[in-house]
Amino acid sequence: MRWLWSVLRCLPLLVSAPLAAIPVGTPLEFETPAQEEQYQTLIRELRCTVCQNQSLVNSNAGLAQDLRRNIYQMTRAGQDQERITEFMVSRYGDFVLYRPPLQPNTYLLWFGPILFLLVGVLVLVAMIGRQRRAHDKGLSAEERARLADLTGQRL
Repeated sequence: MRWLWSVLRCLPLLVSAPLAAIPVGTPLEFETPAQEEQYQTLIRELRCTVCQNQSLVNSNAGLAQDLRRNIYQMTRAGQDQERITEFMVSRYGDFVLYRPPLQPNTYLLWFGPILFLLVGVLVLVAMIGRQRRAHDKGLSAEERARLADLTGQRL
């Protein structure tokens, strides 16, 4: 009875062995060149959600390895690129895409850099204007009189 319990405890390890993560650079077998091309395209166009701005092809993170495994299995099962992409977006959100669609929930991704640039320019213009106003206080009445005496003109 004890050996049966030991075998049952090891069963999940045996079942999950074929589902091991795929490290970067692991040679994979595909049924057709089209499947291999689809796989390569997807791992280049999808982003690792753990890493900062790395595609799945460049990331060694555990999640990226699991995503590569999922994409490989789905590709081998005959699913097309759109269906795999939809699955990844439904599971990880639009951030998984390097080129997220232009929609209300991604406006910040698309327009955020421009917005930050405009805010920076406005802050810079305000600081320059404040410095100019501080330097252009004007001359006092005493300074005007002295300047008029020096130049011989009436101010």
